[in-house]
Amino acid sequence: MKITVLAENTSARGLGVEHGLSLFVDAGRRRFLFDMGQMALFAENARALGIDLNAADFAVLSHGHYDHGGGMATFLALNDHAPVYLSRRAFEPHHNAADAFIGLDERLKGSPRLVFVDNRLEIAPGMTLVNAGQVPLYGGLDTFGLKVLRQGRLQADDFLHEQYLLIEEGGRRVLFSGCSHRGILNIARRFRPDVLVGGFHLFKLPVGAALDGFADALEALGATYYTCHCTGAEQYEYMKRRMTRLNYISAGDTVEV
Repeated sequence: MKITVLAENTSARGLGVEHGLSLFVDAGRRRFLFDMGQMALFAENARALGIDLNAADFAVLSHGHYDHGGGMATFLALNDHAPVYLSRRAFEPHHNAADAFIGLDERLKGSPRLVFVDNRLEIAPGMTLVNAGQVPLYGGLDTFGLKVLRQGRLQADDFLHEQYLLIEEGGRRVLFSGCSHRGILNIARRFRPDVLVGGFHLFKLPVGAALDGFADALEALGATYYTCHCTGAEQYEYMKRRMTRLNYISAGDTVEV
């Protein structure tokens, strides 16, 4: 399985960068896009890397935030056939800690290409989407001030608009998670993957004892991690000193897992 980073906060190859995430994955049987960044940058970087987005069989939106789904309209325009799988709750109005809107463009909600997922859905043999509601809160949940508007009231987000893609092949489990808002430890403990790809959403945590706990617990689970985006550069470097299988992926990077 080959994973190419189309958009991320950093670049190792001189490509454009943004606070966002987009991955192109060639899984042999299927090729797909996982998240679409803020706008059209993922598509510009795909062209620079020689990747044809029309070759994607499907796309997955990890959750309903602009930095992962802002490029959805671009993808729908460039790819004329692939369905886009997203949570039933993805278009709920999402807000940050300052109450600013950070959700998706509701004008896309009626697109016939969108496939809304509830609890779980097998989209191909060995490829299953699982909603965040299926992830127990083993270690609690820190919302970092993020909110969702429901019944006319802003409330702490429970991140039920988040979903994960689990690929099982050859006795191995590879998990894709956009920002891991439901809690990276909760997610890793729920799925017990061999490989986990995605952000940890720890960039607001100061280095120190709390990060020590995350690093040690993730290391004990035995997975190999390819992290990015919302983990935080300083937090990654700190955790890397305590972990043997933690790697950072930037725009332009390709890894085989």
